[in-house]
Amino acid sequence: MARILLTSGPTRQYLDPVRYITNASSGRMGAAIGQAALDLGHEVKIVSGPVFIDYPVGCQTYPVVTTEDMHRQVAELFPDCDCFIGVAAPCDYMPRRVLDHKLTKTGEPLQLELIETVDIVASMGAIKKNRQYVVGFALETEDRRFRAIAKMQRKCCDLIVSNSEAAIDSQLNNVEILAPGGITVACAEGSKQEVARVIMQVVQERLLQANL
Repeated sequence: MARILLTSGPTRQYLDPVRYITNASSGRMGAAIGQAALDLGHEVKIVSGPVFIDYPVGCQTYPVVTTEDMHRQVAELFPDCDCFIGVAAPCDYMPRRVLDHKLTKTGEPLQLELIETVDIVASMGAIKKNRQYVVGFALETEDRRFRAIAKMQRKCCDLIVSNSEAAIDSQLNNVEILAPGGITVACAEGSKQEVARVIMQVVQERLLQANL
């Protein structure tokens, strides 16, 4: 049995007390991978942004809101896990300044300055120990394969799952699982549950090899 840590869903970056930046990630892929990992007999922890789904019974869930919250929680749990899978779609940007009061309409254009948030998968890839495994997800709208391979190298991932924007808030997914060197390990298409089973089978095989 391995200890699997997942991130899932979106994050929110607040502009003021009521408005925020986010995306349409539903958490379904994270839930499906969590269930697939449970079905293989693994221990599963899920760090999730705000979602409107239920995670599988048997997963230990840690709710968070912002990308910073998610990073903090993952960093706390990561040392005791065997495999981290970054399924979530955390916000890549946040406002440089968050107002403590609600923005009021003035009739004038609003200029918003954004700065990058912490890269959670890259952070874990940089500190992973021997026999710890890091799997990233790369959602791209163009040059999917090239950008996924570049992300895998930059983030020190052992595997990366390449998919497209069509997966967002959908019941279906179509992925290519890539290993270092740009090697295609597997492809999967269908429901997120079907795709999750393929992903977890590949992860399990790789984990066993790494721990021989």
